[in-house]
Amino acid sequence: MMTVTEKQRQQQAELHKKLWSIANDLRGNMDASEFRNYILGLIFYRFLSEKTEAEVDDMLREDNISYSEAWKDEEMQEALKEELTTRIGYVVEPRYLFSTMIREIEAGDFDIEKLSEAISAVEASTLGEQSEDDFTHLFDDMDLTSSRLGNSVSARTKLISKVMLNLNTLPFVHSDIEIDMLGDAYEYMIGQFAATAGKKAGEFYTPQQVSKILAEIVTTGRDNLRNVYDPTCGSGSLLLRVGRNANVRHYYGQEYNSTTYNLARMNMLLHDVNYKAFSIENGDTLEEPAFGDMKFEAVVANPPYSAKWSGDASFLEDDRFSDYGKLAPKSKADFAFIQHMVHYLDDHGTMAVVLPHGVLFRGAAEGTIRKYLIENKNYLDAVIGLPANIFYGTSIPTCILVFKKNRQADDDVLFIDASNAFEKGKNQNHLKDEDVEKILETYRNRETIDKYSYVATLGEIEENDYNLNIPRYVDTFEEEEPVDLQQVQKDIKEIDAEIETLEKEINGYLKELGVLYDE
Repeated sequence: MMTVTEKQRQQQAELHKKLWSIANDLRGNMDASEFRNYILGLIFYRFLSEKTEAEVDDMLREDNISYSEAWKDEEMQEALKEELTTRIGYVVEPRYLFSTMIREIEAGDFDIEKLSEAISAVEASTLGEQSEDDFTHLFDDMDLTSSRLGNSVSARTKLISKVMLNLNTLPFVHSDIEIDMLGDAYEYMIGQFAATAGKKAGEFYTPQQVSKILAEIVTTGRDNLRNVYDPTCGSGSLLLRVGRNANVRHYYGQEYNSTTYNLARMNMLLHDVNYKAFSIENGDTLEEPAFGDMKFEAVVANPPYSAKWSGDASFLEDDRFSDYGKLAPKSKADFAFIQHMVHYLDDHGTMAVVLPHGVLFRGAAEGTIRKYLIENKNYLDAVIGLPANIFYGTSIPTCILVFKKNRQADDDVLFIDASNAFEKGKNQNHLKDEDVEKILETYRNRETIDKYSYVATLGEIEENDYNLNIPRYVDTFEEEEPVDLQQVQKDIKEIDAEIETLEKEINGYLKELGVLYDE
């Protein structure tokens, strides 16, 4: 039996191989950030199309009639449209199915304008429906009229046909797939072509193993969650990961980058989250929070590290920040994100966030906010130190902070130092399955393990002046062997003698060669 990690690696390798060959088809025409949009858009379109076919097969099972035959009958067409819109929120007509277009490509009858029509038709099928917000502008980044694809319709058709045929051979999401296909494809393409993409994927892609830790923490003891929220949701993979651990009734996310926001909506639909069960908004979470007075049972995030924000004095009147007396510095929004998330956390919820180590010990305003969260509110539950270089695009070590609002006055704070538990990779380090399990087991058992974890009282944290730097609590110091100086001197003498012998030998050879002469 393959482990999940092995399966992930194998599926990633297959996906990467396929993406590499597609990228090579497109490479001469445009830079990576552009062809990424075509590849992701087409993967998604194929999914919408296959999802439609699966639903229609289910609806027409009794009728013994094909989708295209049923579509010709006006009454049946209306019924199918209505049922599809209710079930999945959109309609892909038989002539616009990905499989139909693949057959046309193979027969030499395809035209890129057909794909443009198909995409417009999907978006149009949601107009005025409940699903409209989830589909509007979804394909904006995929410009099929761009001269980058070719200078004529036939040149563009030829290139996009090649890409579609290649994508048609990918295993698909309904199969036994352990990777987040869109997020993974996105990360891979940015990784391979970072020089031209100009944006680091670490900002919006959380490695699977880190996602797993966050998701397991916020679902500990919970099989059902009313909702889950990610204020910097990127491609949505962290939200979806929580959904693998618990039955989530509604997903909420906000994302600043519009391309990534489109990706998150695609990703929700791609993972069978019904359009009624997610609300993903586009915008700056700190400046324009999208969800009013809501509270969330689980809050997870991997915000951009030490990002700049306005830090405007008016925020001192904002409910999210007003109790602390100080605002996070303009050059580092880390604590502003923490305060924002704490504000939206339900009284019985759990929040887990990944941030750089600086949040544990930096002073000034950040020290004031950190102290308030621990001393006045007693919300901090755990601090977990992760290895360096596990995020794509940044080698810095990071940590996970866990917060809960329903802690008792004498509750402790758990510190885990997992910074040395990893497997070295070519470009990035990886957390192994057993590293992840050890972190989670230690978190759930809240135990002190020599050189790995420590359960600290609030008094101890106060003695450390609210500095949370992990080595202050978890002692990982290794005693070194005492040095035998006499032995060292003896070794040096032996080495010197050896060098002298070798030098004589080399000089002998050089003389023989006539390169060295006696002085």
